[in-house]
Amino acid sequence: MVRAIDKDVLMQEIAVKVVDGREERYQFTWPDKKKSVLLANAPISKTLRPCREESVDFDNTENLYIEGDNLEVLKLLQETYLGKIKMIYIDPPYNTGNDFVYNDEFGIRSEEWDGISGDFDETGNQIVGKFEKNTENNGRFHTDWLNMIYPRLRLAKDLLTEDGVIFISIDDNEQENLKKCCDEVFGAQNFVSQLTWEKKKKGSFLSNAITNIKEYVFVYCKSMLKFEGLIGEINSDAETYPCINASNKRELRTIPAGIESKYKEKNYFMPKGSEISDTTMSIVLHSDLVIKNGILSQELIVEGNWRYSQPEMKEYAEKKELYLTRDLYLRRIVTEARYKTLKDLLPRIGEDQSSTHKQKIDLNNLFATGWGSNEDADEELRLIFGVQKLMDYPKPVRLIQKLLASYRNTHDCYVLNFFSGSATTAHAVMELNAADDGKRKFIMVQLPEETDIKGSAYKAGYKNICEIGKERIRRAGQKIKDEAGLTAQGLDIGFRVLKCDTSNMRDVYYRPDEVTQMSIGDYASNIKDDRSPEDLLFQVMLDLGILLSSKIEETTIAGCKVFNVADGFLYACFDSDVSDEVVTAIAKEQPYYAVFRDSGMASDSVLTNFDQIFAAISPSTVRKVL
Repeated sequence: MVRAIDKDVLMQEIAVKVVDGREERYQFTWPDKKKSVLLANAPISKTLRPCREESVDFDNTENLYIEGDNLEVLKLLQETYLGKIKMIYIDPPYNTGNDFVYNDEFGIRSEEWDGISGDFDETGNQIVGKFEKNTENNGRFHTDWLNMIYPRLRLAKDLLTEDGVIFISIDDNEQENLKKCCDEVFGAQNFVSQLTWEKKKKGSFLSNAITNIKEYVFVYCKSMLKFEGLIGEINSDAETYPCINASNKRELRTIPAGIESKYKEKNYFMPKGSEISDTTMSIVLHSDLVIKNGILSQELIVEGNWRYSQPEMKEYAEKKELYLTRDLYLRRIVTEARYKTLKDLLPRIGEDQSSTHKQKIDLNNLFATGWGSNEDADEELRLIFGVQKLMDYPKPVRLIQKLLASYRNTHDCYVLNFFSGSATTAHAVMELNAADDGKRKFIMVQLPEETDIKGSAYKAGYKNICEIGKERIRRAGQKIKDEAGLTAQGLDIGFRVLKCDTSNMRDVYYRPDEVTQMSIGDYASNIKDDRSPEDLLFQVMLDLGILLSSKIEETTIAGCKVFNVADGFLYACFDSDVSDEVVTAIAKEQPYYAVFRDSGMASDSVLTNFDQIFAAISPSTVRKVL
């Protein structure tokens, strides 16, 4: 089959400016779509800086909490986590007119945006800090919303494993646009379901149209060929299934002698050609049926609408799973686990008719209990913080926990949420790990959006959403571990805090005629003065694609601090007085990567000997300098 290449689309992907191709064809589009594609592909000069003082169990945890604009963070994660995230859950802004705080004016960069003054911009939109807030819900803001979500979804797709899945919560305001957007990004063929979640019992009395008690969760996979499906129930109890399925074609099956008969007569004979039938099933004997002492005494050939193949029937007979019923039909005893796929309606109340969020979740039947509600989410935050209405519209732990649990065989995987909010997803991951002894690792990403100075969160001392999320993980994690007791002593309730910041490298703006002897001295080092060795280490880990949760050990060699990352995969030293002794000691460890500062060598001779030492001791080591 010959496939044509769309030149305009190809150029759009690799260009550094908007491509003016021929007139747009039939497709999902909106103003500035081309710019949003470029935004996803545009490089950034940013890094992630560790913050030990806000972390929990920094040296041992595999969980991450990253503060910063999620578009920038997703770009920074591309090298390290490309194709490594098994599950993503996000609850993006719904664009309701009062919750859309992302600035998506593509022609305005952050420096210019910071300079905007006044309470309102030129179009009349209220400005809160450096974020733009919708004040009405019209076509312009659908465009703004799409320009916000589209590049983030494109980047998120690249992070998913081939069998990965993304869950996206949304309401009626943008569900139509989200579906089209996801169809384009992930492919319509990878659409799994549009789940409907019953979010509350009663709607708002202020509604003048219809009472809305639902939201949606869109589910897309990376590749339907690799996707293993979502499971709502696992039944491990022994059951019996008929071997006949009336809708199947009629064929012959040979039943081996020796299977049990539950017919009323222990000894019985029925001649060849006899028919056994009821209103839905019919079988015809192609050999004599002979029962002696409750056992089929000779091989039996039967015509019918069989559910199972001949090899399967033989296997089940040998395993004593087949028997003749009281009506002389054949049934199979089933003992292996049976999986039922997830239903697309997620009710607030479960099969037990109870809605309390305190019930223990049955992982073998996700519908035995409800999927949580807005009220449950509010109560969960109140119990953790002792504050009413700490955040607007948080999601209940139960909803996210069950969504994660529905994708089975994912006990050891990465779970990402780049609209982390109050960190419900981290809470859900820790609870699920405690419930099934899982090893899931969470990566939370959140913009440090300021809380309302008139709100309960601000009054409780939380100046931005990140402070709420981090404190929730601390409190919820300890509570989960305490309640689980000895069974969860190995539970990872820690997290490394990383903050998105400008590059660690200096920006040089001087023209040659402006450079003085003093300024040359100032720039002898290309690294900013306020950056620590650990800041540099995490930038190197990002650049080299090393997991940000990797184990880090510090040692001292000849007075220099040396980092050993991922059990010797990377050795790094960023001190400014590195001697031959330090270089030789690191080379002897034969790391895959060895990284030093460009200006870090103690003398010219050390710099000269650098490559020779590694060539002689560890020639396969990749040497890099900052």
